[in-house]
Amino acid sequence: MCLCIQYVLSSLHPECEFIYQLARDEQRCLREITDLGNLSSSSGCLPVWDSVVCWPRAAVGETIHLPCPAVFSVIKNNTGIVSRNCTAGGWSHLFPPYHEACSVEDEIPEESYFATVKLIYTVGYGASLLSLSVAVAILLLLRRLHCARNYIHMQLFFTFILKSVAVFIKDATLFSSDDTDHCTLSTAVCKASVVFCHYCIMTNFFWLLVEALYLNFLLVSAFPRSRRCLWSFALLGWGFPLVCIILWICSRLYFEDTECWDINEDSPYWWIIKGPIVVSIGVNFFLFMNIIRILVQKLNPRLIQFNNSAQYRRLTKSTLLLIPLFGTHYMVFSFLPDYFNVSLRLCIELCLGSFQGLIVAILYCFLNQEVQNEIRLRWMRNQEGSYVVVPVGAKGSQLDTPF
Repeated sequence: MCLCIQYVLSSLHPECEFIYQLARDEQRCLREITDLGNLSSSSGCLPVWDSVVCWPRAAVGETIHLPCPAVFSVIKNNTGIVSRNCTAGGWSHLFPPYHEACSVEDEIPEESYFATVKLIYTVGYGASLLSLSVAVAILLLLRRLHCARNYIHMQLFFTFILKSVAVFIKDATLFSSDDTDHCTLSTAVCKASVVFCHYCIMTNFFWLLVEALYLNFLLVSAFPRSRRCLWSFALLGWGFPLVCIILWICSRLYFEDTECWDINEDSPYWWIIKGPIVVSIGVNFFLFMNIIRILVQKLNPRLIQFNNSAQYRRLTKSTLLLIPLFGTHYMVFSFLPDYFNVSLRLCIELCLGSFQGLIVAILYCFLNQEVQNEIRLRWMRNQEGSYVVVPVGAKGSQLDTPF
């Protein structure tokens, strides 16, 4: 999340990974220098840390060849060789230079690649925030649209809104100034922004799961319309993520209270959050496979009733278009290691994912025929200044779709 999903839901930000790798290499080198310093004479060239590579002890006249440092592999796999001569006056200059041997001059893209990614997802979350706010206002103000289906849609809209807000808050906290060392920042405000971002993302995934469950219930005509069922959905969408977040906060406070809590590399406590999300993605995927199976059966011309044929075809069209929006693209990386192909992961989960709320608002609200009909009726009433009789079917039914 400092790029939110968190800069790929749980992975170490590449810039921080670069810094931490350098720090680990330096500590290892200094330990070796200390150990060798107590055992060896002072002849030749002493081991030295040059801020990138640990050069070992060498005799005068010896040339040391070392592969490109492992830290550069954070950005790109490198197989180059760097060398230094041990002379009577000490170590010679490096040849060839790191940027030539390891092709890294333009490969630490803080000012280019990550700046571009940040710009794209900022535009995406901004557009999603604006469109979702309008969609929620429409569903709240038009009383005829108040039903269980739109209640669930509004909760999903709220989670997308919260997720967008959480990204902006977290970026403002961690990246408000170029002087801020966001890799070591550890304040209550910073940790609170991380916790809020994690919670918003969890609620978003679980309301996507609720949408899939609800659609399954509709297709089998077994949705219980009681308030108790809606409360159960609310507990699943808002309550369960809250429990997970509280457990994660306690585990970080007592066992891993480091930095800003946004670095989860090799942390077992991260699975308190990541585990339920991965499960929800998997369940969502299988639910949509089941939806497709049911729709194929219901659209069988020999089994379908004439009165419902158009309705189910509309439902099929909308369902097939909505499948990518319910976490299907997250299946690509959910079961792979967090460090797997970070650049591609950033593009899919941040750049594309940031526009997910915008697409949901368009499909669920702006292109919804029921919403369009109700807005058209309101417009006609305002224009004519008198009550207009609502045509039969304007309010729709539980099987109304975005088209």
